[in-house]
Amino acid sequence: MFLIMGWHNVLLLDNDEPKTYKEAVMRPNSEKWLEAMRSELKSMADNHAWNLVEPLDEVRPIECKWVFKKKIDADGNVHIYKARLVAKGFPLAKGFPQIQGVDYDETFSPIAMLKSIRILLAIAAYYGYEVWQMDVKTAFLNGNLSEDLYMTQLEGFVDLENARKVCKLRMSIYGLKQASQSWNLRFDEVVKGFGFIKNVKEPCVYKKVSGSALIFLVLYVDDILLIGNDIPICEGLVEKSFSMKDLGEAAYILGIKIYRDRSKHLIGLSQSTYIDKVLKRFNMHDSKKGFLFLPMSPGLILSKT
Repeated sequence: MFLIMGWHNVLLLDNDEPKTYKEAVMRPNSEKWLEAMRSELKSMADNHAWNLVEPLDEVRPIECKWVFKKKIDADGNVHIYKARLVAKGFPLAKGFPQIQGVDYDETFSPIAMLKSIRILLAIAAYYGYEVWQMDVKTAFLNGNLSEDLYMTQLEGFVDLENARKVCKLRMSIYGLKQASQSWNLRFDEVVKGFGFIKNVKEPCVYKKVSGSALIFLVLYVDDILLIGNDIPICEGLVEKSFSMKDLGEAAYILGIKIYRDRSKHLIGLSQSTYIDKVLKRFNMHDSKKGFLFLPMSPGLILSKT
C-alpha cells in the first residue's frame, strides 16, 4: 500500500472574484453572477428561510451581503459561479452585529481534520474501498434557529412593494454566529438516526456497519466523503434528509486533487493546481523546475540567493 502526499494546509485568495454586488453586475461575466444569485435566492425560498415583516421599534436588523466564489475543477478550470448570501453577524460588521446571550449562545462547530481524511484514504487504498464525494446544497439552511433574528433585505433584490419591511429569519443562514453549529447539530442528529456511530476522537467522522457492508462518512462543513464497500445504501440514507449533489468518485476536494491506481493499491494527493496558481501570483510560473523534499529538515537555514 502506498499513499502519496503532495500538499499542505494552505490558502490563496482569488483576486478575480467580485467583492461586492455592484462589482459583480459590472463585470463582463455579470450574467454568470446574476444567475448564481438567483439560484441562491431560490434555495432560500425553497427552505422558507425568512418572512418579510414590518420592523418593530426594538428590532435591530442585521445587515447582509453577497459573497462570490468561483469553484474550480481538478484542472483549474471554473465550473461553478457561486453566490452566497451572508448575514453580517460579527462585531466588525456595519449595522447591528449579533449580541451573545440575546441573538445567539453557543457557536463552536467541529470540522474533520485533514489528517483524518488522509488516514481514511489510506484505508481505502489498502482495502480497495470506493471513495465518493457529495455536496450538501445550502447546508446551513438545514440548521434550526431558535432565536428571533431580523435581517435587512438583499442588495439588488429588494421587494419594492415592501421596501420598508425586514426579513424575520426562520432558518440559520451563512454569516450568523450560530449557523455552523446549528447545521452540525442537525446533521449529527440525522446520521446517528440512520445508525452511524460518531468517532470519539474525531466528531466529524462516522462509521456504519451492516452485515458485510462498512461505510465511513466524513463531514467537512458541507462537503461529504463516503468511503467503504457499499456507497449506494449510504447515499440513499443521506439524501432522505438533505438536498444533495452527487459528485461521483472523489477527484477533487478542499483544493486537493485525488488520483488512484487500483492495481497498485495507490491513492495520490496533489495540489499542482494550487502550486501553479501561487507561481503565477508571484510571477514565477516560468521559473526553473526542480525538486523540493518535504517536510524540510528542522533548523534548515534559507538564503536569499
